[in-house]
Amino acid sequence: MTADEARVPAAQLGAFVTRAFVAAGLPEAEAQTVARYMVEADLRGSDTHGVIRLPLYVRRLRAGGINAAPNIRVVSESASVALVDGDNGMGHLVMHCAAILAIEKAKEPGIGWVGARMSNHAGPAALYVTMPLAHDMVGLYFAVGSNNHLPPWGGSESLLGTNPMAVAVPAFKEPPIVLDMAPTVAAYGKVRLKAQCGEAMPVGWMIDREGKPLTDPKRADEGYLLPIGDYKGYGLSLIIALLAGALNRAAIGREVIDFVKETGKATNTGQAIMTLSIEAFTPPAEFKKAVDAFIRDIRQSQRLPGLTASGFPASRVTPSSSTVAPAVFPCRKRCARVSMQWRGSLTSRHCPSGLVHIRASSLSAG
Repeated sequence: MTADEARVPAAQLGAFVTRAFVAAGLPEAEAQTVARYMVEADLRGSDTHGVIRLPLYVRRLRAGGINAAPNIRVVSESASVALVDGDNGMGHLVMHCAAILAIEKAKEPGIGWVGARMSNHAGPAALYVTMPLAHDMVGLYFAVGSNNHLPPWGGSESLLGTNPMAVAVPAFKEPPIVLDMAPTVAAYGKVRLKAQCGEAMPVGWMIDREGKPLTDPKRADEGYLLPIGDYKGYGLSLIIALLAGALNRAAIGREVIDFVKETGKATNTGQAIMTLSIEAFTPPAEFKKAVDAFIRDIRQSQRLPGLTASGFPASRVTPSSSTVAPAVFPCRKRCARVSMQWRGSLTSRHCPSGLVHIRASSLSAG
């Protein structure tokens, strides 16, 4: 821990975030829900999508870019699908409702798909895609990014965002498998974090308008994020935009509002969550034991020289980290390690110490 950092108990941090949202106009209960998700994001290690976003959310609430008292409602539905209108409310609240509805939808037909429109940035996708795990369901999530930083392959106009996708698969005794990723090499939040910390970006994150590597995060507006897998990452971002945006009558392409720069405008962010009941295919315990077996095969498989069993270079982890499951990873300057498994209360769910490290600069930037 450096001089400009402080360790804060998660419950204390959650109470602070709640008070900030109440002061900005959110009702107490809704403020507590959003605060819980934001602190959980930090406990998971998603520091670019957690409490660091508080100043931006407050600015948007005060500027009218987010509705503090939305009427979140279902505008169309059938047995297994539904469309939720978030009435420009906090994205965490919209996705909280959408995830619960998707779980309920999947109980009878075995599958539930809930799209959302008129939503907002909702933090890391893992927050919602892991909710179905407690119901022996697989979760999938898609969202349109809250600003455009990715051009079509070979293009020079940013028409796509860091449109995230996530998948969560339950296990039996092992931690669940959780994939939460953007189709770009780095999420734009990581670029902002580099700028705040005065650090250079690695080569391969961004290019400038001439196609040359861009490593100065303070010049990020002068360039573009790079997709994973070249044209394949661009294609993935495009499909996610159609499924989470166009299908829900939400913003895509030139309609996307930069939620950082245009704080007074509604973003009409589109998201979607799908839940799949394991019982519709096979006994859940049998499936989860198969997942366990596969996890153990991966853990026990041969490694490249210099890598630990967790897949990290030996120089980056503590000696005790070499025996942890693949879904447990070092949490950069946040705690000893963070588990993807859902456990107990907020203060002990993921962070063994129940502490969140906060940089002095983290709550001063959007």
